[in-house]
Amino acid sequence: MNPTESLPRELEDKVMHELESGERVLWMAQPIPRYFTAASTGAFLFAIPWTAFAIFWICGAAGFRIPDFSQGGFSLFPLFGVPFVLIGIAMLSSPVWSYRKAFKTVYVITDRRAITFDAGWTTTIRSYPLDRLQNIYRIEKRDGSGDVVLGQSVRSGSEETQQAQLVGFMNIREPKQVEQMLKKLAESPSALSEQKKLIGRAAESLEHTYNS
Repeated sequence: MNPTESLPRELEDKVMHELESGERVLWMAQPIPRYFTAASTGAFLFAIPWTAFAIFWICGAAGFRIPDFSQGGFSLFPLFGVPFVLIGIAMLSSPVWSYRKAFKTVYVITDRRAITFDAGWTTTIRSYPLDRLQNIYRIEKRDGSGDVVLGQSVRSGSEETQQAQLVGFMNIREPKQVEQMLKKLAESPSALSEQKKLIGRAAESLEHTYNS
């Protein structure tokens, strides 16, 4: 397993800026660029009936005929379906955005934590201290690539519409070796010491609550 990959200068600068004093990089890589991932495939498949229905609705609202602008009096009502068609086109293009996003995403393991840099219109940086790496797991594909799942991210919305999305080192090479590295770090003396501190703080908080 190659511990580090060469990165574009812009991404490398972001990683270096995020590191704390004395923090050491043990592994660094980018996801494999793919058009169809779990997220992009779902959006693409959902977009097919969405877009088809939106176009059908516009045609129905226009009476299934091409409007004759020369006669005047054309109803603007069918145009209300145009935004829904545009949304459908955006979802249909999600595989392209997924492919491009891989080139702006980087995953890092240091001697203190795991870090993900997920790029888009903005860059989302998630940090996972060693004590939070106890329950990670791996999803492996037939070609040997896969995901190392570090947790879940809940999308905002009402309780009925909230969706949990897996987050971590997604679509990487040699996920088994990466998972083993993270678990070894989670069992290191520094991680165990941090867990003891957290347990001690929780106990002190409970004692303070009980005494008050």
